[in-house]
Order: sequence, then C-alpha cells, then structure tokens
Amino acid sequence: MSVPQRRQGGEDSLYRIPPYYYIHVLDQNTNVTRLTIGPQTYIRQDNERIVYGPEKMLVVPPRHYCVIENPVVRNVDNEVVTDKAGQIKLYHADQEIRLAQEPFPLYPGEVLKQPVTPLKIVPANAALRLRAILDFEDDAGEKRIAGDEWLFEGPGTYIPRKEVVVEETIRATVIKPNQAIRLRARKECIDRELTKQRVTGEEWVVKKTGAYLPGAYEEVVDVVNAYVLTEKKALHMRAIRTYVDDFKITRKNGEEWLITMRDTETHIPNVYEEVVGVVNITTLNNRQYCVVLDPTDDDGKPQLGKRKLIKGEKTFFLMPGESLEKGIQNVYILGEDEGLILRATESFREGSDSLERKPGDRWMIRGPKEYVPPVEVEVIMKRQAIPLDENEGIYVRDVKTGKVRSITGVTYMLSQDEELWEKQLPPVVENLLAQGKDPLADRSDRSARDSLQKSRDKTRVVTFRVPHNAAVQIYDYKEKKARVIFGPELVMLGPDEQFTQLSLSGGKPKKPNVIKSLCLLLGPDFCTDIITVETADHARLQLQLSYNWHFAITDKATPEEAAKLFSVPDFTGDACKAIASRVRGAVAQVQFDDFHKNSAKIIRSALFGFDDHNKVRDKFHFPQNSLVITSIDIQSVEPVDQRTRDSLMKSVQLAIEITTNSQEAAARHEAERLEQEAKGRLERQKIMDEAEAEKSRRELLELQAHSAAVESTGQAKAEAQSRAEANRIEGEAAVEQAKLKAQAMKIEAESELERLTGAREAELKYVKEQNELELLKSSESSSIETRKFKDMVDAIGAGTLQAMANAGPEMQVRLLSSLGLKTTLITDGSSPVNLFNTAQGLIGGLVPAKSKRSKDDDDDDNFSV
Repeated sequence: MSVPQRRQGGEDSLYRIPPYYYIHVLDQNTNVTRLTIGPQTYIRQDNERIVYGPEKMLVVPPRHYCVIENPVVRNVDNEVVTDKAGQIKLYHADQEIRLAQEPFPLYPGEVLKQPVTPLKIVPANAALRLRAILDFEDDAGEKRIAGDEWLFEGPGTYIPRKEVVVEETIRATVIKPNQAIRLRARKECIDRELTKQRVTGEEWVVKKTGAYLPGAYEEVVDVVNAYVLTEKKALHMRAIRTYVDDFKITRKNGEEWLITMRDTETHIPNVYEEVVGVVNITTLNNRQYCVVLDPTDDDGKPQLGKRKLIKGEKTFFLMPGESLEKGIQNVYILGEDEGLILRATESFREGSDSLERKPGDRWMIRGPKEYVPPVEVEVIMKRQAIPLDENEGIYVRDVKTGKVRSITGVTYMLSQDEELWEKQLPPVVENLLAQGKDPLADRSDRSARDSLQKSRDKTRVVTFRVPHNAAVQIYDYKEKKARVIFGPELVMLGPDEQFTQLSLSGGKPKKPNVIKSLCLLLGPDFCTDIITVETADHARLQLQLSYNWHFAITDKATPEEAAKLFSVPDFTGDACKAIASRVRGAVAQVQFDDFHKNSAKIIRSALFGFDDHNKVRDKFHFPQNSLVITSIDIQSVEPVDQRTRDSLMKSVQLAIEITTNSQEAAARHEAERLEQEAKGRLERQKIMDEAEAEKSRRELLELQAHSAAVESTGQAKAEAQSRAEANRIEGEAAVEQAKLKAQAMKIEAESELERLTGAREAELKYVKEQNELELLKSSESSSIETRKFKDMVDAIGAGTLQAMANAGPEMQVRLLSSLGLKTTLITDGSSPVNLFNTAQGLIGGLVPAKSKRSKDDDDDDNFSV
C-alpha cells in the first residue's frame, strides 16, 4: 500500500487515505477542523482545506506509553465531546497518558508531547522517587498533595501519571559485613525502619547487613567501614555532641575515650563521634620504661600535671590526653666506670633508709647496677669514667666553689658537683698547637699547614713536647711565677698557666714577627742576614752574613739563669742588629780595595774584637740572655752602586778569562799527552796481536803434524796404547785396592786398640773406686772404733782407769815387799822386756779384750783394756 505524502494546506482535490491514517480537514466556511480517518478516498470541497495529514495513527505497543497534551474531552461513554459549532472540546494545558491500545489518531488541537516510550521497569533493590505536582488520590485511596514525595519500589513496572513526575532512580546500597551507611534526613520524616521521627538535617547510621533502600526523604551521605580492632590497636574517639553511644554510655560533647578489643572486635563510628586516630599498643620489655604525662585515673578522668612511671615487662594503650615523656626509654645499665647525675624535681624519700630529697638536690649514683628514675627524679646526664695515661689529663671545675684543677694519670669520674672546664688559649698558640710542627725539624718551614686535624679538645690538659736542646717558659698567672722547662720533656699546662710565646725576626734581611714559636731552641744553629754597608770611599756594598750561635746554658742552670733565656723577646733581631752595627762601623773606616781583599778579617775583628794578646776572640757573648756567637761566614759581597758593580764585574771577567786561558792551555797539553799515550798503546797492542797470531799459527802447525803422525802410526799404535792404558788402569786399581785394604786394617787395629783402652780404663776406674770404697770403709771403721773406745773411756772414768792402771804395779810392789825383795827382773835372752805386756798379763784377767782383727788384716796391733 502506498502512503501518500503529507501536505500542509494542500490544494489537491483527491486524497487517498490508507488504513490507520488520518487527516485534519478545515472547513473555511465555519472555521472548524474535523478528523477524517481512513481507509477512504476523500474528495476535497472547495470550501475545505487539508491542514494536516495524511498522518499515520499512533501505535502504543504493550508496556509502552505516550503523553498527549491538550487531550480531547470524552463523555461517560468514551465519546468525543464537541461544542455547538461542531468543534472538538479539549482539555487545554492538560496532559493525558495513554497506554497500550488500538492505533489512534490525534484530534485537531492535540499534541504529542512525549513520543511512545517504554514503561520504566524498576528492578529489585531499586526504586523511583516520585513527586506529586498536583493534588490527587492514588489507586490505593491515599491522598497526595503537590510536593509530596514517595518511592515506587521494585521489582515492578511503573505506570506514569500526569500528576506525578519521576525525580530520580534510587539504587539500594549494599551494606557488607563490618560496614554501615550514613543517612541524612532531607526533611522531617520517619526513617525507613519506622523506629524514630527524624528532623531535617539529622544524620544516623544503619548497620544492618544487606541491601538498604533509602526513603524518599533520606539521602546516603557516605559508606562507613568498620575499624577492626586487634590486641595491638585501639580507637581514639571524640564526641562532637552529647549522646549515648553503642555501649549505653553517655558521652558529653568533646569527651574523648578509647575503644579496645576488650570492648568490641569491630567498631563503626556513630554520627555523633569522630575517630581521632588509631592508637598502637605500647610494649615495654624488661629493659625499658616510660613516663606517662597527664595519666587518667580508674574512672577515665585525666589527672593534669601528674606523671606516672610504668616499668616493663608490660603492654598498654595510651588513653586520650596521655603522652609519653621522651618516648620509650631504656633502663640505665651502668658499668663499673659509669654513673648518673640526678636531680630531684619534687620532694620525696628514696630507698629503704627513707633518705629525704628536696627539689633541686643533685646526687650521683655509680655502677654496676640497673636504674629506673622515679617520676620525682630527673636524669641530668650520664657520666663515664675518663681513663687517663700519665701523659694525659683533664681540667675539672667545681661548680660550687668555682675552683679549677687538673687531674692526670688516673681513671677519673666527675662527681655531681664537677664539670669539665675548657681552657682557653690565645689564637696564635692554638694555631701553633694545631699545626703540629716539629720545632726542631720544621724550624725553617714558614708555610701554614692545611689544618685538617681535629680541633683541640679544650677540656683536655694542654700538652707540648719540648724537643731535645730546647726550652719552654710557662707562666702561672695565679701564682705569678714563671718556670722554664728544658727538653726533652712533656709540658702539661695547669689551669692558670700559659705558654710564653716567642715572636722572632726572620727572613733575609731580618723582619720582625716572622717566626712564631712556643719553644726556644738552644743551638748550636745558624742564622743568615743581609746588611748594607758603606766604605770610607763611599762604596755601598750588600753583605750576606751567616752566624753560628748557641745559648751558653746547661740543664742544671738555676731558675734565674734559665729565666734569662726569655729576657730578650726577639733574640735573633737583637743579635743581628748588634752585629750589623759593629760591621757597619768597621767597614766605614776602610777603603773598598782593602775591604775587598781583607773582608773576612775586618768583619771578624769587628764582631769578636781583640783579646789581651791582640788576637781575634773566638766568640761574641750577649750577657742579657747568654747568647753566644761563635763564628761568622761572609756568603756574598755585592756592590749596591751600578758603576762599582760594573768595575767589579770587569775585573772578575778578566780574572775569569785569564783562568780560562790557562785552563785551556793545560787542557790542550793534557789532550796531546793523552793522544800520544793512546797512540803508543795502540802500536803496542798491534805488536802483541801479531805475536799472538804467530803463536796460534805455530800451535796449528804442531797439531797438524801430530795428527799426521797419528795417522801414519795406524791401528798398531792405537792398540798398543789401549793395552798400555788398560794395564795402567789395572795397576792403579790394584794399588788403590791395596791402599784401601791397608786403611781397613788400620781402622780395625785402631778400633781394637780403642776398645782395649776403654776396657782397661773402665777396669782401672772400677778398681780405683773399689779401693776408695775400702779406704772409706776402713776410715769409717777406725772412726767408729775410736769413738767406741772414747765412749768406753768416758763411761769408765779417768779415776777408774787410773785406779786400774795403778792396781797392778801396787799389787806387784806389795807382793815383792811381802817377799822381801827390793827389785828383780826375770827374763830370758830371746824375749825383750815388755812392760806393757807384763802389766797386761798381771791385770789381763780383770778386763777382757774387745778388739779383733779381720782375717785379711796383716796388722798385729792389739789394744785391750
């Protein structure tokens, strides 16, 4: 079916209207527009005009709708109502929503405001927020006033109404475990859970797990995640208004508290509270402690201004308002050489003896020990014993009396009333000590060393090593005394002592304050100076002089003599000036030629002078500081005047030329002599080489003749020589064998002789030792017998022996007297008279014999009592 094109105000007479199409026809006579619906063929009249169409009817499929503005008026029978003129009546400025139905046309005056649109399908957990723009009563009989808002909740299909507009589509918020949503009331209402009347702007939290669809007057402010509490974390909360929290505790505005795992495992902040922060647990081991400022009591009330000591091992959370003073601190572990300086901040009693401490008291504890200061005590500092060698020391000041002293050579720990004192030195002295120059080895070094060394510890005793053959003066400003120390020595300054700084002249010519030093070298040494003199004929000369000097003093000098060394501040400048004045005076009295010839004598005599024998002295002495000049060396003499210098240069050049010519002649003569000698050696060498060549030629001829003789002799001579050589070798072998046999026999005889000699010596030694033992035995036996006899005699007694000795003769006398004989002797001619044996025979019966001889003894000595 062909669809005719729509023409506005068409002039065609014939219109073919297909099915479900329509046109609007205007009757120009009555000025009324009517609707004509197809299918039909419409013939236009002359008074008619097609104002709209042909146009297709509107088709609203199922689950769709459209909005018609200015809808027609219908009666009870759903028929279109017209007025008296036949014009269709309309609801002007009104709307009509038409749902699925048969295709329908638009009557004249109707406007399609919203084309065919699918109906809104509201899914589950979603809703449409509707707002009434007109007062009406809904299908449920509820009256709606313009401005009211409500929700159309899914699942469902929303059928629109002309009195209602859709504000927005609301999605349900899914509340997960440990989550909540924060809602705010846009106007006064009852919340969705129908639990409480809400006022405009009020906020609350919904914690129920699942999907939550906010009410019409509710809006989701935020999704709040729960804070998970552990044993090591807690929540610091603050109330922003007075309310009752989740634990049924009334919180006042601004109150702060702590929520720990003992209260709940998870916590979702209320709308009237805010999370200040997450508080980590504070853990102390057995070697730690802390001081809590403004601690809370058991009721949670802060005790402002108080302090609380907590020792480890312990774990705790800091309550709101509490803070750690200096954080977690380690227990003070003191060794034997350590100590703590303490000060009391409050009155308290310490220890078991209840020692009272007042505020401001200072005392010291020493190790070894562990110490945790109470809250009433402040640790001022930790002291460590300072080990000091014999050559080290420190300056210590008593803070009570102000007295400063130096301590050396011991391990010292400062007490509570002592502190290290910094000794200040002049900047020049500091610089000299920092440079570390050797006064003796670096005495000619004037450059300042790059001071990369560490700065001096001003609390340490200032030390200075005085080198050998040097002296240092130290002045004590407290005692007002000076002392001089001779090297090698180590100087250690006291608290009130300072070095005497030396500022000497240096350079050539001498300039003051060039050399800075702390020690005075005693010499011998030298110094060089340049002076300008003028002769009697006004010739100006520049002299470079070098002096040898030393100080005439020993280490055993008295303090007065030693102090004289430093009586002249600049001894080099003073000595050079004195010498220069003497030299100028002496040179001014002589002519230039005389001085040029006798400069050394003139200068030496001017400096040292003459003795009583009119001889130049060997030294020049300065009595002020015992300085002695021993010699002077004139290193150079240069005229200052150009003309004099030119004349001198000409004479010098002439002398040099004469010397050069003489040296050239001597060199020429020496070269000719050496050339002649070289020629002679060359000729001699040629002759010797020719002689050697002839000798070699003769040896070659001899060898050739010998080789020819050998060739002529032939094999016979060779065999004869070989046999002779073999016999010679056999003979030599036999001789060598005989020699070896003789040596072997000699060695055997010598060894046998050594063996016999050793055996005889051993036997002799054995016999000798045996005889010595026998002799010792006999001696010991004799001694024993002698002692035995002596002991027996001593036991019997001298009187008894005398009586026994006298008893025999007396008895014989009595016997003879009784016989009437005066004297008699009876013996034979063969036996001698033996009175001992006679007496023994007479008294032998009284005492038995005790001594016996051995069988081997040939001695016949018998002695018995």
